Amino acid sequence: MIRIVSSLIAFFSITSLYAQNVSEEPPKLVIGITIDQLRGDYLKMFQQTFGEKGFKRLLNEGLVYSDIKYDFPHPDLASAVTTVYTGTYPFYHGIVGEKKYAKETNQEVSSFFDRKSKGVYTTEQVSPTSIKVSTLTDELKIASVGKSDVYAFAPNASAALASGGHAANGAYWIDDYNGKWASSSFYKSQYTLVDQHNRSNQSLSAKIGTYTWRPAIDVSNYKAFPYTQNVYNFQHYFGKDKINRFKLFKQSPFVNTEVRKMAEKLLNTGTIGKHSYPDFLALTFYAGNFENATDKNYSLEIQDTYYRLDQEIALLLETVEKTVGLDNTLIFVVPTGYCNEQEIYPDELTLAGGKFYPERTRAMLNMYLMAIYGNAQWITKYYDEQLFFDRKQLDDKKINAIDFQKCAAEFLVQFAGVQDVITSHQMLHGAYNQTVRFYRNGYHKDISGDLFVELQPGWQIVTDDQSPDNNQKIRNSAVSAPVIFFGNNIKPQKIYRTIEATEIAPSVAYRLRIRAPNAAQESILKELF
Repeated sequence: MIRIVSSLIAFFSITSLYAQNVSEEPPKLVIGITIDQLRGDYLKMFQQTFGEKGFKRLLNEGLVYSDIKYDFPHPDLASAVTTVYTGTYPFYHGIVGEKKYAKETNQEVSSFFDRKSKGVYTTEQVSPTSIKVSTLTDELKIASVGKSDVYAFAPNASAALASGGHAANGAYWIDDYNGKWASSSFYKSQYTLVDQHNRSNQSLSAKIGTYTWRPAIDVSNYKAFPYTQNVYNFQHYFGKDKINRFKLFKQSPFVNTEVRKMAEKLLNTGTIGKHSYPDFLALTFYAGNFENATDKNYSLEIQDTYYRLDQEIALLLETVEKTVGLDNTLIFVVPTGYCNEQEIYPDELTLAGGKFYPERTRAMLNMYLMAIYGNAQWITKYYDEQLFFDRKQLDDKKINAIDFQKCAAEFLVQFAGVQDVITSHQMLHGAYNQTVRFYRNGYHKDISGDLFVELQPGWQIVTDDQSPDNNQKIRNSAVSAPVIFFGNNIKPQKIYRTIEATEIAPSVAYRLRIRAPNAAQESILKELF
């Protein structure tokens, strides 16, 4: 009886809380900010260089969750942003990583590759059609009968397409080869402002040669790392003599300026945020390492990147305040939950671990399988710690695929450096444990391989080509970073718990009074209401 009464009290309390907040007007504008590779420890280490109107303002005046969890292996920009905007994992949304192995052509392609779409200011043929479920921005378009403005700006195509979704007015990214704001013909209308910018002398393609990256402030202020060797001013040029200069530029803090300026043009000249129904602006910033930095993970460059990003955030908030108003705008800031390490190991150090050679492993496994099942090339590909079988041969020879997978897994798990091997059958139909569930979240039946090879931390993957796995060092250490909700009359609060990346989309949807994305299953964040 006591339990029933307690439950009823809790129910009516929550219902009352929700009802109270639902009576408030939904935001006129939502700004979703994804910060690629943002680290919570860096926010703390570098805060002495920050101003009062950027990160500090968000952290002090916003609703702050201490950490976010992406509950699947090896999140990257593409899989992380898609997870945030769909409210579900790759098992459902289908974006398993930045690139994927296309079985039909035996090639590595973008996860967003779409041969039916043509590039606009780019040769890339990509679109959001690979996202197999609806996104938060899709649902807003559906609810408003197509009236809501939805725009996405990001350094890279994957983030722009994932955050913009299927129904956006436009999704734009900086092309790797010409520096222009690019898009896909999938989106039927192209924003005139972007076209005008690309043709102007203010475009990145026109002025990249004028950029020189030097410290924004005296380097004596960048003292977060005791391991920094280069204590002098650095200089990085992006002139014509630089190979892949636009790709390098997109690893610098200047790319965040380009994203912010496009957002400001939209806010200052467009009608976004000025309708009777909500609009949506999705932005992606970069907070990762610069590959040409002298000290790699402990560089002055990463400290300068955070200092400059703090300024960009402050300028963006100022623009929002002047145009739409912060009370009318819901802003959420989400990290991507990973970072690309640039570790250097001195030759004289003896460390735990070893080297794992995928091609040698594939060849040995194939020889083993030939001894059991006959002479054939049973393994078609090793890609991204997965092994792909020749399913046609298995079908032609009427070999039980489940038994075949089990046989291969039992052999592979004996290899040095291999922690575990999970089969696709286990992920789809097998008995679940924590490891299987984790890998299942990052698996998609149409894209992923037959075996997932979990390597021990400290082991190095050494490949013969330039694949994403080339010389990758396995590291399981978590990258902690806060999730922030700001504006729209949200009360300042610090919540010391980790939230799932899949909780964000349904929570924002509830605040917008629209349906959650169709594959979202998580409850809403109660502190947001």
